Amino acid sequence: MPKQDKALSFDYEFLNKLIVGIGEVAQITALPTRQIRYWEEKGIIKSLTEVEGKNRRYDYENIKKILLIKELLDEGYTLDAAAGKIQSRMDTIEQTLRKLQTK
Repeated sequence: MPKQDKALSFDYEFLNKLIVGIGEVAQITALPTRQIRYWEEKGIIKSLTEVEGKNRRYDYENIKKILLIKELLDEGYTLDAAAGKIQSRMDTIEQTLRKLQTK
């Protein structure tokens, strides 16, 4: 199968390397950078930048989380409820993958 036919959602090598700045995340998610910063302040997402004042950078997992939370907000969830629901799902998926990894 040619590389271009491969679905990006399953190209783990590419997704693990995907790290973008806050401006790019804002474009991808259609959320203002101020809102992304607020979500980070609340602990909903976490930038890869550890030094204060540096440009915030985000990985695929955070972008996915933002998009899923945004979808739930559009359906009427509060931010805290949406963030909790997504975190619970991500925890369940992580636990399941760990179980599969030990088999």
